[in-house]
Amino acid sequence: MTANAFESSIEGIRSVWGPLSTKVVAGCARYLERLVNAPATEEWLSALHREAPANQELYRDPTHGFVLLAHTEYAGLYRPPHDHGRGWVIYAMQQGEIEMGTYARIEHPGGSVELVKRDSTLLRPGQVRVYLPGDIHDTRCVKGPALLFRFTERDLKREDQEERRVTRYVERNGAWTAGAP
Repeated sequence: MTANAFESSIEGIRSVWGPLSTKVVAGCARYLERLVNAPATEEWLSALHREAPANQELYRDPTHGFVLLAHTEYAGLYRPPHDHGRGWVIYAMQQGEIEMGTYARIEHPGGSVELVKRDSTLLRPGQVRVYLPGDIHDTRCVKGPALLFRFTERDLKREDQEERRVTRYVERNGAWTAGAP
């Protein structure tokens, strides 16, 4: 029996898996590009289009710990700047368009923190975008509904809620600053 794009992408990612390196990130990105270009007739993908889950875990690797999630977002949905703690992430766009801004964290004398927006990229169907540990970004769905896959090298819920390693930023007086701990 021939594997579908989902199964072959997961197997491909497992085959290139290892500690964070250029080779591992490039390999994972390559398999995620294949995933987002899967035929809409594959049952797993047509189900995602039908059900339009806000957040659904598709796969959690029992050996390596990486997680693949599907998100359906509607035009206008904005997620303020944040990082992913110690984790690295690959976003892969299947449908719709999402604008992703990147930021640098600047510490001023006296210890106050402010973000400086570096750039903005429009992620379109078939494209992937990598964020490494410490990278800060925001997202805004500009064409929806968008179906976005988020591949994380570890469980980010745990990273955020249990270990408190994810930093979220809030807007104060027109500037993005570190949120309350």
